[in-house]
Amino acid sequence: MTETTLPEAGTTPRFAAAAVLGDIPPGWVLRVRIGGRDVALANHAGTIHAFDNSCTHAGGPLGDNRIKDGCLVECPWHNAMFDVRTGEVHSGPARKPQPTYPVKVEGDTVFVAVG
Repeated sequence: MTETTLPEAGTTPRFAAAAVLGDIPPGWVLRVRIGGRDVALANHAGTIHAFDNSCTHAGGPLGDNRIKDGCLVECPWHNAMFDVRTGEVHSGPARKPQPTYPVKVEGDTVFVAVG
């Protein structure tokens, strides 16, 4: 099951500008800071996905990385792998999925709602 940070019921997500689309080439993961939170933005086949930058296993950084095996990002600390589209754990030692965040792209600007 994927954890997604969503706004409280009855509220509209508050999106913040996070990056310029051209700064996230296909196959790459970029680390950005939004509202005091480190977020990883992944460009998988032209679609941008956002998830928490800190690995759920031991807090290793997931951003500033390359997508592997089609849709996976690997933590450099202990090699846990996560699906960039869903945050699901692909291989341990992590057991908990990465929290994901809603994304929208307007023009060349990527917006993320982190809560």
